[in-house]
Amino acid sequence: MRPTTLILTEGGPPQPVRLSPIEYYTLRSLAIVDITPTLETGIYSISAGRKIGAVSVGDTQVIVRPKITDLNRLVFLLGYSLNRDIWRDDHVRLTEADELLPALAEAFSRLAARATEQGLLQGYRTVKDVLPVLRGRVLAGEQMSRRFGLPVPLAVEYDDFTVDIAENRLLLAAALRLLTVAGLSVATRRRLMRLRVALADVTVPTRGEVHPSWEPSRLNTRYHNALRLADIILAAQSFEHRAGDLTVTGFMFDMWRIFEDFVCAALGDALATLGGRYAIQHPLHLDDSLEVRMKPDLVWLGSHDRCRAVVDAKYKAERPDGFPDADLYQMLAYCTVLGLEHGHLVYAKGNEQVRTHTVRRAGVVIFCHTLDLAEPPAQLLGQVDQLARRIANRVPGRQ
Repeated sequence: MRPTTLILTEGGPPQPVRLSPIEYYTLRSLAIVDITPTLETGIYSISAGRKIGAVSVGDTQVIVRPKITDLNRLVFLLGYSLNRDIWRDDHVRLTEADELLPALAEAFSRLAARATEQGLLQGYRTVKDVLPVLRGRVLAGEQMSRRFGLPVPLAVEYDDFTVDIAENRLLLAAALRLLTVAGLSVATRRRLMRLRVALADVTVPTRGEVHPSWEPSRLNTRYHNALRLADIILAAQSFEHRAGDLTVTGFMFDMWRIFEDFVCAALGDALATLGGRYAIQHPLHLDDSLEVRMKPDLVWLGSHDRCRAVVDAKYKAERPDGFPDADLYQMLAYCTVLGLEHGHLVYAKGNEQVRTHTVRRAGVVIFCHTLDLAEPPAQLLGQVDQLARRIANRVPGRQ
């Protein structure tokens, strides 16, 4: 009898699983795992891919755990890539035994309960409506064009003091998404349901709707931690659809994107403290006719926006078929266009080794660095600061 739950660890060995043809094609299309047919009919070899999270395909749930065993570290990376003013372990306490999604739900439910225990935050929201009486100001143009100048009803615009504001909409959207996650504890689900009831007067998000943005302020201070975790939850890729006779639901994070965002934000900040400024996804062209576009992850700019250094973050080395050293070729192209003697590749420790490559007859040296993501937040940021200094020391004259 096949298992109903398949648990994989990022970077771990593949596991043989019996799947129907529709389950095979559905899992392959979701790209949360690497799946390969074996010599035995109906048996497939499945290993973790570049995503972490969980997906349910019919009665089978596939869980991909991160290689980082301490989920606090993962939440730290997620938070840093989305917001510079982040919390530390004292705010989100997760254990190694927790699964990622139920753990995030547990943390969010507690932070949201703490944020709303004094009542929901209220604020002014501009409302456009059609009313039988005057409220606010009349929208004269709309009244004449759509209401044909009739005296009533009136097209009006007014400011309403309400709980239906961006902050509460974000909490509601995150709560509704987490309620679809399998494996929640009874206490977590109960807290999320209480939050759902408390937010009954808040607009329910529609499918595909862009979530509202918020800005930290003195007025919403007690919401900050809950809102930052809500941003993380809503940034994950979630889906729910039917594939033939199968119901498919899921919730996934791209580890390469988490790592890339962290490196760009943290290393960029560290370089900026040494002078100049930095730019993320800086647009370049390889050719004089401006037809081949390139976007290095991070460039460090000095006076007159002259490029001091170029950095590309790679969670794992890219080795597409036929191009085993694609990262090096890409960095060489960046250095050539930018006129730099040094280029820097940053990998997650354990996925690649620290190396130095001197390109023959090109005058370019490519440095491969690593960051140990298993380190506590303070030590990890210390590694980033040391890396920034090493990069700065390679800059001739520090233009």
